Amino acid sequence: MADLFVCALRVEVLIPGVNNLKSKRAVVRPLVEGIRNRYQVAVSEVGYTDKWQRCMLGIASVSGSERMVVDILDEVERFIWSWPEVEVVMMRRTWCDTTDDE
Repeated sequence: MADLFVCALRVEVLIPGVNNLKSKRAVVRPLVEGIRNRYQVAVSEVGYTDKWQRCMLGIASVSGSERMVVDILDEVERFIWSWPEVEVVMMRRTWCDTTDDE
């Protein structure tokens, strides 16, 4: 049986320069699309969808190599930290148990 490594990254950011949901989307959409296209991970806005200046992103990476998952999520974190329109409040990784009990 092949190894499977799955990790979810939860990211909470502030978006101080916006004053409505439309301007929030103008910041969040390119960030989400940039993460998805650049790193081939699953990413979605998962929280604070009705708040103007706050956003929670969920990002997941899957690989047959633990090192590959770590490297990809390290790059995703650096990408988010470099995004000038957002301020990172929190980042947390959660590894999923993929062991079979058979």
